[in-house]
Formats: sequence, structure tokens, C-alpha cells
Amino acid sequence: MELKSNASQLPIPRLLLLIAPFFFWGTAMVAMKGVIPHTTPLFMAGVRLIPAGVLILIVAAWMGRPQPKGWDAWLWIALFALVDGTLFQGFLAEGLLRTNAGLGSVMIDSQPLAVALLCLWLFQEHIGFWGWLGLGIGVTGISLIGLPDEWILHFFNSDPIVEIFSTASIQQLFASGEWLMLLAALSMAVGTVLIRFVSRHADPVMATGWHMIIGGLPLWGISSAVESGQLQNIVPSDWFGLGYATVFGSAIAYGLFFYFASSGNLTSLSSLTFLTPVFALLFGNLLLQEVLSPLQWVGVSLTLVSIYLINQRETLPGVSKKVATSEKTITQQQQVLEASAKTINKVTLPVRKSESEMLP
Repeated sequence: MELKSNASQLPIPRLLLLIAPFFFWGTAMVAMKGVIPHTTPLFMAGVRLIPAGVLILIVAAWMGRPQPKGWDAWLWIALFALVDGTLFQGFLAEGLLRTNAGLGSVMIDSQPLAVALLCLWLFQEHIGFWGWLGLGIGVTGISLIGLPDEWILHFFNSDPIVEIFSTASIQQLFASGEWLMLLAALSMAVGTVLIRFVSRHADPVMATGWHMIIGGLPLWGISSAVESGQLQNIVPSDWFGLGYATVFGSAIAYGLFFYFASSGNLTSLSSLTFLTPVFALLFGNLLLQEVLSPLQWVGVSLTLVSIYLINQRETLPGVSKKVATSEKTITQQQQVLEASAKTINKVTLPVRKSESEMLP
């Protein structure tokens, strides 16, 4: 699946399917932010996973997809559930409690930075000049988003390093939602890579459904132990938001995403991820009147630029020319080989008669 080179040639329904997960994730972030003041984060994370997993299993069974078989399949699904289910959704819900929906979505969708490094390490995918430039810009953008403004202002004012990294500011960083969102982004990146290994032992759609159920159960267990008042303050509009985040933001979005990720190019699929914060920031501003600080807006812009550079690195000037030249060289070599083969087929070798054949 070459999303980058063939995206413009895809039929509109298939292109919409590729974009759908990122639209649903961005808008589900806004829906969750509206619900979270009336419930608890871990309970909401479980609600987003378990019912969605059941829906995916029902649809997968209706489609005739096989159930996982063998210890290898279930162990990979369990690891997938822990990383992409429990850790990702837990960090996401707790981080969303301490940040806004648009900013939270930008932090989450910085995960292609980690995906690029993991794919380089595990699958030897090419990064190149534009990819490394994007990684550098991404680190800068995430720093502007995630670090306290006081740290950045102190740094540009050339204040002593001890004053910048004071105990109070470090505690502020680890208590901030942005830090939790970064952990969620890392968990999602690892989960995106894990689906490649999971799909070797189980059907990717079935595995997605089971990993949501298995990953959601610990969240409900922890919620029952440490949280209270999960349902008392929920209003009818909150149920609509939870339903949207569960059906569209989880069941449909994750089902489509991991289906494409199991068989296509991970970096190519991740190239569409930068659309998610665009949707989240747009609807967060329209529906929740959220406002970012100037430094955070700069960080948002740099992060989006970095994600674009990393995931479009093979189509940027210089790279595409190199690829075209390589393809031309390969084509010329093939033509030479074909011509040589034809020449060889036409060569006739004279055979000298033996002495017995020459005698009268």
C-alpha cells in the first residue's frame, strides 16, 4: 500500500476510509474533553475500549474472520493490549484531564516521530535528510508544547541552569498533562509497530477487538479501586459524547487504522496522522473555545511541519529525483539484459565435423 505515491489516484471512498480514523480521533478528543468533568478518566478510558472491542468482534465474526489460535497469538495480543490499550488509553485519559483537546491531540499525534525511529531500527526504513530534519524540528516543537513556559523563557533570557531546572518546575512538568500525552504518544507508536508482529499470528481485525477488551479491563479495575463518582454526574449529552468516542473514535477508527497498518507501509499510513490535530484544534476552538499560549502555537506549528517532513520525505525535492533516476537506471539495465538475452538466443555456433564424418 503506497499511500504517498498513489493517494491522489485512490477512489474517493477508499481515500475517505484512509482519512476517517484521523478525523474521528480528532473529533473524539473534543467529545471526551466535554465529558471528563462529569466522570473519571480511567473509567472513561475503559468505556472507550471495552464496548468498542465488543463491536469490532461482532463485525469481524459477521465478516467471517477467524478467531486467534495458539499461545503465540494470545501472547502477542496480550502485549498489544497492555501497550496500546491499557497504557495508551490510561495516559491519554489522565493527560486529557490536565490539558485541552486540541493541544492533547497534537501531543498524541507526534507519535510518527517515534514510529519513524522504531521502523528504522526494526524494519530498516529509510529516513534521509528530510526525515532527520523533521525529527529535529519535532523535538523543538514538542519542547515548546510540553515544557513549562517558564523554562523556555528562562532559557532565552540566559538564566542559570540551576534556576531553570528547579525542583518545583520539575514537579510541575511531571504533573502536567503534556507529559502524560507524550507517554501516550510513545505507547501508541509502539502499538502501531506491534500490530505487524500480531498480524503474523492472528487476524488483525479480530486482534484489534480482543486487545481493546483485554486492555480495557485493567482500566476499569483500577478505576473501581482508586476512583469514585464515575456515573453520578453524567448528563444525557455526556452519553452522546461517550457513544461517539466509543463507536467512531474507537471501534471504527482503530479497526480501520490497524487493518491498514497490518498490511501497508507504516510510515506511509502515518503520513496522514498530521490531519488529526488539525481536526481537533478546529473543533476544540469552535465547540470549547480553547486558547493556546503563543509559545504553544509555535510548538504546534513546528510539530505539524516535522510530522509532514518525516512522512513525506520520499516525495520532497531531491529525493523523488533520486528515486526516478534509480528507476531509470534499473529500467535501462533491464533493457540491456533483455537485448543480451535475445542476442544470445540468435547466436549459432559452428560445429566441426568429426574425422569419422569427413571420411568417404
